[in-house]
Amino acid sequence: MKQLAIGIDIGGTNTVFGLVDKDGNCLAENKISTTAFEDINDYVKELSTEIKKLISSLKEEHEIIGIGMGAPNGNYFRGTVENAPNLKWKGIINFKDLFKKYFDYPVILTNDANAAAIGEMVYGAAKGMKDFVIVTLGTGVGSGFVANGELIYGNDGFAGELGHTIIFPEGRQCGCGRKGCLETYSSATGIVRTVNDMLRDSTEESLLRKYSEKEITSKIIYEAAKANDTVALEAFDFTSRVLGLALANTVAITSPEAIILFGGLSQAGDFIFKPTKMYMEYYMLNNFKNKVKLIPSALISRDAAVLGASALVWKSKM
Repeated sequence: MKQLAIGIDIGGTNTVFGLVDKDGNCLAENKISTTAFEDINDYVKELSTEIKKLISSLKEEHEIIGIGMGAPNGNYFRGTVENAPNLKWKGIINFKDLFKKYFDYPVILTNDANAAAIGEMVYGAAKGMKDFVIVTLGTGVGSGFVANGELIYGNDGFAGELGHTIIFPEGRQCGCGRKGCLETYSSATGIVRTVNDMLRDSTEESLLRKYSEKEITSKIIYEAAKANDTVALEAFDFTSRVLGLALANTVAITSPEAIILFGGLSQAGDFIFKPTKMYMEYYMLNNFKNKVKLIPSALISRDAAVLGASALVWKSKM
């Protein structure tokens, strides 16, 4: 009988879920809207119903061994999502207890970046590694730190907030309420802010000038960079310099074997990897120079979020 884990990724817009075996094969997957539910109980009920439908759709015999959940501001110790800024349900929500109303399986919850780190350890680029850092470059900057083969949760379950380390005191306003956080510069939204600042502050010709500020996306900037657009290339260079500095500081604290970049902006390939690696080495403490690999995620696919969440279950069985 095949053993399967349920992986659930709770996003600000959609919730993706699937059934995953121990080799990282996603046998079935679906999604529901996260934003369609005003009441958290209605959301959990609908999600549970759809997961049960997915399980029933399997033709081969199987055994569900647990549920892994990745969520913004997820607390591993408490099984709660706490004051997540991009979810409409405010305060502290005990997802673990809510799901136990519908399932008898063990439920493991953590934040989405930590889930991605475990996903890389179980299925991806960090297989066999004991010390590594994953950095997710999406709407914000998330991170997960693994030391001696274990994810670092810290005293309260919220360790590893690289995206909210301050790079420029009194810099850009961040959604966390402070100013100058890394994610305001080195995320997909951060590079958009950089380009809009550059276009406002100069008269330099650019393919990006045909777009309004609201129309520009990180993907459009990437396409402009491929066309050798100067503004786009300078934006990638600035973004990478800030990120490289943050990663060099990270290495000084954690001494990882590798840093893995994951998420939308990481898919810009050499436009982000080459300059980030260069600046990381430039700012690096001498003891660590040329020792730390900077590599892409091996989970960059439509199933990545579900794989990361399901890996929480498989890791707990190791």
